[in-house]
Amino acid sequence: MSAPAAFPALLVEGVERAYGGVPALGPVDLEVAAGERVALIGHNGSGKSTLLRIVAGLLEADEGTVEVAGWSTDDVHARATTSYLPDEPVLYDDLSVHEHVEYVSRLFGGDGFDEYAEEVADRLGLSERLDDLPSRFSRGLRQKASLLLGLARPFSLLLVDEPFVGLDAPGRAALMDLLDEVHADGAAVVVATHDPEFVERVDRCVALRDGEVVFSGAATPAEVLRLVGA
Repeated sequence: MSAPAAFPALLVEGVERAYGGVPALGPVDLEVAAGERVALIGHNGSGKSTLLRIVAGLLEADEGTVEVAGWSTDDVHARATTSYLPDEPVLYDDLSVHEHVEYVSRLFGGDGFDEYAEEVADRLGLSERLDDLPSRFSRGLRQKASLLLGLARPFSLLLVDEPFVGLDAPGRAALMDLLDEVHADGAAVVVATHDPEFVERVDRCVALRDGEVVFSGAATPAEVLRLVGA
């Protein structure tokens, strides 16, 4: 799926969020073009996860607006076109991996567990575990199941929060290639990560510090470390 040409894939204007009266984000302005690949960087507590959760429609902003392909995040069209992968996998206890994909894909207008889902499962090393319950998986396998779930459904905007944490080397390499392919197919991709290999592949880095955007542009891995204060 691709965002309508008349609209950016993501438009964030004046978004703010506080927890218990303590500011956590904003005000943030951010625009991501259709098909753009962005690395969202920043130290822990900088607001990356909060921003992604607001864009995904899972958290309400205190101020400001967010649009996905021209739709407000509370619109069913925005939900249908946005795939969000949190840093901690969220999976049902009583569904197998195959049942997860079948359910979520069809929920968002996909074809269920189709040939592409089968291919992604194979590349992530999950082919032999499709009938198993991910609730019994290790952290790494749960992460792979979550990735499969998010990639095998329709979307034009992909949001991923720290996807490389907990992955083994083959899974990490497979995910890098899959993100490249999603981008090549026209989806906008926003990934919260400091991974230097991924940073080298993106169109733009957006750095958050204390809830505000302090940089937006091209950056080398070394510059990313400097921007986040690492």
